[in-house]
Amino acid sequence: MNRQGFTLIELLIVVVIIGVLASIAIPKFANTKEKAYLTQMKSDLRNLVTAEESYFADSIQYTTNLGTMYLTSTGVTGPTITLTADGWTATVGHTTSVRTCAVFAGSTPLAPAAKEGEPRCT
Repeated sequence: MNRQGFTLIELLIVVVIIGVLASIAIPKFANTKEKAYLTQMKSDLRNLVTAEESYFADSIQYTTNLGTMYLTSTGVTGPTITLTADGWTATVGHTTSVRTCAVFAGSTPLAPAAKEGEPRCT
């Protein structure tokens, strides 16, 4: 008798292989999304540094309100800008992440940022 098609065992093996591949890929995808959120927050902080320095060049002072000179990306919350004696500090967050990023200018570091003008995230 000439039979065509797949046996039940062959179909089960294929389903198991697809399940194993999915269990490997899904956590990697979630990690990639978190990295994208962190990159988005760091990019917004770099843009904030540029906007603050531009404002300083015009006004000889830093500000906590840049108005329309600076807008964050979709999902990024903040920034929370604080003026210090010789500069400023800022933090941002993301609506879908519990991590935050910070940057500072001047001599008052704000953890986790350790180097002036370089955004770092928790």
